[in-house]
Amino acid sequence: MNIVLINLLPHREAKRKKRREAFFVGVAASLIVGLLLLGLAYTVLSAMIDQQQSRNDFLKAQTAQLDAQIKDIATLRQEIESLRARQQAVENLQSDRNLPVYLFDDLTRDTPIGVQITSIKQEGQSVLVQGTALSQERVADLLRNLADTKGWLEKPELIEIRSVTTQISKGNTQTVSAFQLRATLKRPGAPAGSASGAAPANTNPAG
Repeated sequence: MNIVLINLLPHREAKRKKRREAFFVGVAASLIVGLLLLGLAYTVLSAMIDQQQSRNDFLKAQTAQLDAQIKDIATLRQEIESLRARQQAVENLQSDRNLPVYLFDDLTRDTPIGVQITSIKQEGQSVLVQGTALSQERVADLLRNLADTKGWLEKPELIEIRSVTTQISKGNTQTVSAFQLRATLKRPGAPAGSASGAAPANTNPAG
């Protein structure tokens, strides 16, 4: 009987060597794939970051442009308001030149018979009127006439009224009522009954 002996040690060692080589190849391949994936992810993230940075820069540029436009608009509004104020000042100056005419027209029309105006003083829109009247009733008539909303004077207010004796001729005296009143002068264009700027004629004021 013949016995055949086979040495399996080199064969097993070769298998173990191949398994080790396959393991190292797999590890190396995994490392390579991992590095490739990391590189790809880094590239994608870098592209996204760059894109977002570009958007941020664009938004910053647009914001700066809008801020500049807002400043320009604010400056333009200030210039418009300044021009309007100047225009209003010029219009007020032009219209105020006619105020004395309106004032005298009103006083001529509204002063009753028996009332004499001795002094007129204007301070802005306030007018101080002094005069004498034959009676206190005539002063009351003057106040009622000045309170007419169609005139250029409004809100008349009696400040003082007192009886004084005046000499009308040699040896003849007369007792009259000296008064002082204040009224407000309207801006031109305010009275409804004076569209043309001239007071209506009144040849016979109320007395």
